[in-house]
Amino acid sequence: MRLVLTGRHVEINPTLRRLADQKLGKLERVLNNRIVSAQVVLTLEKYRHVVDITVHARGDHMLHGVGKSGAWEVSFGEAIEKIAQQAQKLKGKWQERKRRAIPAKAVLPPPLEEPPVAEPAPPRIVRVSRYIVRPMTVEEAAMAVGDGKDAFLVFRNAKTESVNVLYRRKDGQLGWIEPEA
Repeated sequence: MRLVLTGRHVEINPTLRRLADQKLGKLERVLNNRIVSAQVVLTLEKYRHVVDITVHARGDHMLHGVGKSGAWEVSFGEAIEKIAQQAQKLKGKWQERKRRAIPAKAVLPPPLEEPPVAEPAPPRIVRVSRYIVRPMTVEEAAMAVGDGKDAFLVFRNAKTESVNVLYRRKDGQLGWIEPEA
């Protein structure tokens, strides 16, 4: 940040320069080092100490504050407080703009012609192969499922003559589906 101190009827001494640096440091923290330059005009009018501060922030934003009191410290505080309020408002606008921004990747070119909205298609049924349903006992079916690579077996129960399904569960056990009579 570039700092220009000007004194009208006042000689700029190191204590006033240090006070200006200290008070403007608060603004730098608020604006996250976005301050480009600052002009401080110190004026002594009879008993009043007037501090006129103009801050130039990135994006051609000018913040201005004037403080008038009987002491330099209080005048600086008043001026900085006014500029800090303006800085908070400006910072809020910057953050709001960031929140609303759409990333460049998300912006897609508009389609030339909108296709008609189609209903989702029903799931497709694919016939893989024919499956032979053999008559066997539940124990024989369990041995066939345990030995084979298939996760299930459809068979005709030799005792009840009904079609049953034996399948391998996720926990490694075998499940048996038998229709009600």
